[in-house]
Amino acid sequence: MTDRPLTLMAVHAHPDDEATSTGGILARYAAEGIRTVLVTCTDGSCGDGPGGVKPGDPGHDPAAVAAMRRQELEASCEVLKISDLEMLGYADSGMMGWPSNDAPGSFWQTPVEEGAARLADLMRHYRPDVVVTYDENGFYGHPDHIQAHRITMAAVETTGLTPKVYWTTMPRSGMQRFGEIMREFQEDVPEPDPAEASAMAEIGLPDDEITTWVDTTAFSAQKFDALAAHASQGENIFFLKMGKERFGELMGMETFVRVQDTTGAATPENDLFAGLR
Repeated sequence: MTDRPLTLMAVHAHPDDEATSTGGILARYAAEGIRTVLVTCTDGSCGDGPGGVKPGDPGHDPAAVAAMRRQELEASCEVLKISDLEMLGYADSGMMGWPSNDAPGSFWQTPVEEGAARLADLMRHYRPDVVVTYDENGFYGHPDHIQAHRITMAAVETTGLTPKVYWTTMPRSGMQRFGEIMREFQEDVPEPDPAEASAMAEIGLPDDEITTWVDTTAFSAQKFDALAAHASQGENIFFLKMGKERFGELMGMETFVRVQDTTGAATPENDLFAGLR
């Protein structure tokens, strides 16, 4: 046994991603005395600017957006009681197919081995017991999420460390409910066309393939407030429209698929640290 605290490292693509899929676990494990390390890979410069101005539109200043989003990220970390924030500082690549995908210095254009080497240095420093990131499709196909997945898995392999590794996911049983609530709070959301509906149906996993269900209901208010800290992106965060009570009902369970483990902890499990304490 050592005096080193149990450590969770979450590797995310943009400021605000930490709150959406992992705000509950970050708050819960911080409250349990576990060291929580957030690695944010990009500067978020392809997000909305003041007044909701979109990337590429007149008045959108990527450098100013990045500075604003860093302040918001630091506020979110304070809400979630995150122990350590590390920013890799790559340029936001934007959504798949945007011209910014091809910009020199964008995260999407960064060689995987370069990003992995930087992340591996952080892993050697913090020696996480649990690492959380996205699946190989970045959950929904965002290039920066895909790249975050790639560098995380490469970094784990490079270091030779043996943390439990998890990918964020959602149960398919919850996706239909998710769509219903979106339409409830955004009346202008149309019914998806068949092709879009088919693509949505492929997001997440069948319930019986999800290995880990972590109840974070008691921390849903913190998760809501962490999302709210990213005020500049409020137009894109429809969850904030439903209020804390409904938000807790929908977002109180965070789900993962375990892809690396040396503890032998049985699945399904309800704790990312099962077998470690």
